[in-house]
Amino acid sequence: MNKTIMAWGAGFGLLAVILGALGAHALKVELDTSAMESYRTAVAYQMYHALFLLFLGSTQVLSGHDRKRVFYLVLSGIFCFSFSIYGLTIGPLAGVDFSPIGWITPLGGLLLLGGWSVLLYRVFRGLT
Repeated sequence: MNKTIMAWGAGFGLLAVILGALGAHALKVELDTSAMESYRTAVAYQMYHALFLLFLGSTQVLSGHDRKRVFYLVLSGIFCFSFSIYGLTIGPLAGVDFSPIGWITPLGGLLLLGGWSVLLYRVFRGLT
């Protein structure tokens, strides 16, 4: 078991629940439908990948090197994908324009895909 990866997974899961509740109660009246849908997507993907990190931290199916590679890809992907969407959707409420960093969102998606791809590759090539 890798406590660092497990802690990140649990922390992201906790934060996803908090941000989901914030969206459902406080932001629902402040955001338009499109922004609210984007916000929900960010929360969902954060939670999916928090669970993925819990799996990654609790299993020994990957070598330490591969586990670390997947961890950094997913960690970076969550920050770039979900957190850029949070900024893009909530920023206008605070008078902050995060649109110049909008390019970070698809980069985050690619990083998340990279983490899953490393896992898939190791499954097909034989876990070591």
